[in-house]
Amino acid sequence: MTLFLHVCCAPCLLYPARVLADRQIPFTCYFFNPNIHPFKEFKKRLDTFVSLAESRCYPYVLERDYGLRSFLRAVVFQEQRRCTICYHTRLEKTFQRATALEFTAVSTTLLYSRYQRHQELVNQAERLAKQYHLTFDYHDFRSGWQQGIDESLSLGLYRQPYCGCIYSEQERYDNRLKKQIRKKEVSNVLHYRFGHVEQEQSSRNSTRS
Repeated sequence: MTLFLHVCCAPCLLYPARVLADRQIPFTCYFFNPNIHPFKEFKKRLDTFVSLAESRCYPYVLERDYGLRSFLRAVVFQEQRRCTICYHTRLEKTFQRATALEFTAVSTTLLYSRYQRHQELVNQAERLAKQYHLTFDYHDFRSGWQQGIDESLSLGLYRQPYCGCIYSEQERYDNRLKKQIRKKEVSNVLHYRFGHVEQEQSSRNSTRS
């Protein structure tokens, strides 16, 4: 079996690469992620992946073009389905390239992340495997989640703070703002309660005097 492995980012490659090596499955990495926004983020993830792949002698294929425009065209007015569309875009291109390059099997490091919709990824990959007459080499890489994190930290790899698309970036800031608002509301409530108690205590003491 010759495996064409779609890679979403360098940190998510670490544990899957170890599993494949332990099972003596030769693989070639494929970086294709048109969802990533902005370009500086795309470039940072691409460069980090290339640096890791070359340091470990992983063969790889790159799609260097910044494909944000085509991704947004596919997702606009369907934002609630953006993850489904994103998975399909990346996986189908992976199967197409695997066919053209005469690989026999496909997998993806997206199966490593605990934040992705794992079963949806599996379902899409299985359908595409039938369509392109290739093997979907399934591994549940999530069991090595913490191991991959620890290794990426020890290597000093760039670790992105959000999934990649502009929508997930917005959600990150929205969630941060909500936390700040909740924290401020709690602080205001506590300040009012303690201030009110102190005021009552002060009034009692004045009355006793």
